[in-house]
Amino acid sequence: MTPITGIVITLNEQSRIAGCLDSLKQVCDEIIVVDSLSQDDTVRIAEACGARVLSQTYLGDGPQKAHGVSYASHDWILALDADERLDDDAVAAIQALSLDDPDIAYRFNRRNFCGSHWVKAAGFYPDKVVRLYNRTTSGYLPRKAHSSVASPRIEDTGTHIRHFTYENLSHWMQRIDQLSTRDAWAMKERGVGPSPWRPTLHATSAVLRKLLLKGGILQGADGMIVTVTTAFHAFMKYAKLNELYEQERLERK
Repeated sequence: MTPITGIVITLNEQSRIAGCLDSLKQVCDEIIVVDSLSQDDTVRIAEACGARVLSQTYLGDGPQKAHGVSYASHDWILALDADERLDDDAVAAIQALSLDDPDIAYRFNRRNFCGSHWVKAAGFYPDKVVRLYNRTTSGYLPRKAHSSVASPRIEDTGTHIRHFTYENLSHWMQRIDQLSTRDAWAMKERGVGPSPWRPTLHATSAVLRKLLLKGGILQGADGMIVTVTTAFHAFMKYAKLNELYEQERLERK
């Protein structure tokens, strides 16, 4: 089997990192964890699992993952988030791949969970993500939020990654708060300006997209939960962007 380096970025992931690394060890010859100065036992646990740990102040999603890739011993990279696990079908598929064409990156279907409940509604499944690629031709875009892999060619494996996104609904709301703050910061870094209309416009667009285009209106409670949380996230990231500019304006006075 062609050697693969696993890459994971972390911040205070002590409860989840071992499961992620155990998953990667099934197919990876090397694992690198890029840790954003965790204050818990993430680093100790990762090292105990056999990973090489690099400490790096958070650079943003894409740049942080790229930082780890630069230390990899192998050209084939398998990137997982700390809350992701390879399903058995994905492990079998990766083990069977020849990996003889560096132009191909491989895409997986992600199964998103809230606690033990698999949320499929309103576009939450199959949630296709590229995770396996060759660094000589492909890599994560230099986006500070929600980066993705750019590659000459992408092939679907048709197999699965489990994504333990939220522990429960309360955690779901906490994550929206955290991610919307990160998104606002990333947008400001890209030069996106403030607007009194964007929060409402983007929230409304999210409702229409999830309810109608993604079929959430026909998918019961899960459809409504995904719709409401997506709209709230959209509203808050633009509201927080406006807040950043307002804070900057006040500091200049």
